[in-house]
Order: sequence, then structure tokens, then C-alpha cells
Amino acid sequence: MPKSKSRKKAVYTPPQTAQTVKVSPRWLAPVMVASWIIGILWIAVYYVAPTAPLIGALGNWNLFIGFVFIIFGVVLSTRWR
Repeated sequence: MPKSKSRKKAVYTPPQTAQTVKVSPRWLAPVMVASWIIGILWIAVYYVAPTAPLIGALGNWNLFIGFVFIIFGVVLSTRWR
């Protein structure tokens, strides 16, 4: 049986570089969770008490406001490391 040829070139090894670990700011997680909770509570209060003083005046815009808070929390979650 023929013998396989040995490798003449050395295997490429990339240069060693120091990797820095990115850390989230301390305020990010609490603001993210608070945004989710505020958004869910805003929508829930709109459905439970649609005639509340501030909520009743906004009408269906309450859904938009609630979803803006929730989407803001999702956007912040993409920045979390």
C-alpha cells in the first residue's frame, strides 16, 4: 500500500490577540425589564379600566403606547451582553 505524503507547510495558526469582553452597563437590565412591565401593565389597565381618567382620553392609542414600551425593552435586550 502506498504511503501518504506528509504535509510540507506548517498549519496556519492565527496570531494571538487579547479579546476584550464587552460588559453591559448596570442600568440596562433594570430599564429593559421595567420597560416590559410598564408596557404590559399599560395594556392590561387599558383593558380592565378603559374609562380611567388618563387612559380613557387616549382611546386606542393606549395599545400603541404599551407596545412602544415593550418594543423598547426588546431593543434594549439586543444590547445586553
